[in-house]
Amino acid sequence: MENEDHLIIFSKDFLKRWKAPKNNSDDVVFFFPPVGKHPEQIILNLFKNIPMCEIHRVPESLVSILQEMEEFEILNLAFKEDRVNWDYVYDKEDLIALEGNKYRSKRRLLEKFLEQYDYEFHLVSEEWIDKCRSLQNKWCIINECQSNEDLEQEQIAIDRFMDHYAALDYNGGLLLVDGKPAGYTFGEMLNEDTNVIHIEKAHTYYEGSYQAINNMFLQKCCEENANFVNREQDLGVPGLRKAKQSYHPKYMVKKYVVYQKQA
Repeated sequence: MENEDHLIIFSKDFLKRWKAPKNNSDDVVFFFPPVGKHPEQIILNLFKNIPMCEIHRVPESLVSILQEMEEFEILNLAFKEDRVNWDYVYDKEDLIALEGNKYRSKRRLLEKFLEQYDYEFHLVSEEWIDKCRSLQNKWCIINECQSNEDLEQEQIAIDRFMDHYAALDYNGGLLLVDGKPAGYTFGEMLNEDTNVIHIEKAHTYYEGSYQAINNMFLQKCCEENANFVNREQDLGVPGLRKAKQSYHPKYMVKKYVVYQKQA
């Protein structure tokens, strides 16, 4: 399920229209899973009222409930894997300790960062938001956000997030090198034992900066009762998928697309 604060930040992308591959002459309205009580009934009601629609990012637990409902069959509904939106979930202590051969490269990069740079780590309060924003703007210039629609939309969402940071129940960390922003990250408790990381950016000019901001945030900002860390999906981006897999997830949160089969 999507967190309500998270949906507010990304609200411009919450509902889209796109051309359906199965029928290029018709627009398909797609939704993310509903937030609130009885999401399964809300989904069924959507299909009753909007013939051409799809529900994306539906968690496996909700699909299981839907399958048991009589209306699922009556409405001729089906589901398929939404692999690009599966969440990567890690053991928090594994990401902090980075022990064993499988984490050797991560550990070396972190050690290099700690040895080479004069760094500071701060919990993010309003006084540090401008530093985070400065790094985000530099990151966007380097990665040419203006020529990539997805990165451009992400930038808009992050700007909105930073504008309203004080009102949101997030925690964050800022990494400085020689007083300049080198990395930042923001997350929150997803449930009683899992922290979710929504945003993480670092300046790769500083070797090991991504490993450092990830490690320090989990040590200093992540709630003690969080045993797991959800680092969200890879969106089908090869480089992002490789990076997330390289941290060896404990398990994946599977998600599906629920749709109405053609008669």
